[in-house]
Amino acid sequence: MTTVRRQYSLRDQDMTERYETVVIGGGQAGLATGYYLQSRDQDFVILDAGDRVGDPWRKRWDSLRVFTPARFTSLPGKAFPGSPSAFPGKDAVADYLESYVEHFDLPVELGVRVDGLKRNDSSYLLTAGDRQYAADNVVVAMASYQIPTIPDFADELADDVVQLHSSGYRNPDQLQDGSVLVVGAGNSGAEISIDIADEHETWLSGRDVGYVPFHVNSRFGRHIGVPFVMRVLYHRVLTTDTPVGRRLRPKLLSQGGPLIRTKPQDLAAASVERVPRMTDVRDGRPVVGDDQILDVTNVIWCTGFQPDFSWIDLPIFDGQANPKEPIHERGVVSDAPGLYFVGLFFLYALTSSLFTGVGRDAEYVVDHLTSRPRPSRTDRLSA
Repeated sequence: MTTVRRQYSLRDQDMTERYETVVIGGGQAGLATGYYLQSRDQDFVILDAGDRVGDPWRKRWDSLRVFTPARFTSLPGKAFPGSPSAFPGKDAVADYLESYVEHFDLPVELGVRVDGLKRNDSSYLLTAGDRQYAADNVVVAMASYQIPTIPDFADELADDVVQLHSSGYRNPDQLQDGSVLVVGAGNSGAEISIDIADEHETWLSGRDVGYVPFHVNSRFGRHIGVPFVMRVLYHRVLTTDTPVGRRLRPKLLSQGGPLIRTKPQDLAAASVERVPRMTDVRDGRPVVGDDQILDVTNVIWCTGFQPDFSWIDLPIFDGQANPKEPIHERGVVSDAPGLYFVGLFFLYALTSSLFTGVGRDAEYVVDHLTSRPRPSRTDRLSA
């Protein structure tokens, strides 16, 4: 069980809890940020809405494994346990995050959901239910995957069709007898299709997103392919510093990346039938392509997520972006000094939301944060 240190820095008479830095989110991005803040002797707290460190991983589907061997699934300062060439499952990742907090005694506050962020003249003000925090710096350490995206025509499916979003899918036992349409042919859709194909006739709907041209589980994949893709191509080539990275970033933000573990032949071997994009609902059943009606009894929406920044009351967003995106440079928000982001998809590189890249982004942000003038204790009490 995680030992969570309850640290209260400075409190004024209105019971506002005051820290130099508040980190919002206790996943891999928040914990990596905490590691670097602690190494620089900063006063900070990590706030997380979950009941237990690692819960977002525990709530994913049962057969999920990460795409990278354990040696690339580590946060700064602590290697992932076990064989460095194994591909950890989702519960092992959750347990690793929990052990990371224990190992470094990071000040994590669980069960605290931040629902407001604004600024006054001297500091950032955060609310979490009836609790209030003030901070000189705020690091929003959250992934881009907050609100499940489901098309409007989902409401037109017949009542006898079981519908799940990938965020709620755990295993085939949740499905009723009969066939299944998986909508969305990215990594989640492909892997869930194979997960259920042994027990259900399965269609996978969506465009061809391409695929990594080797098997990550092979000897070549573990020792050459994955290191090249994750440490070179995704980590150093596809960044906001390179022309190719800047050109591909908008497309990747809107459409996602290629299949990593699953290949077209894997889908065929599992008897998963590929069909075009779902375009409509007719007589309570899904329509794919121009006019093909599928008589299915289950639909799983692997149609992605949108970020949720509705709780941030600051003029820092790109009004043209859809979904809206904070305007930043490598996580540093120049229009709001002291505000940072870590963990967003392609924040700096294609690895920015992965273990492979989140540590680098966290270190960059903390380096910037600690270069700011540090207020005195008197200044903080009078803020």
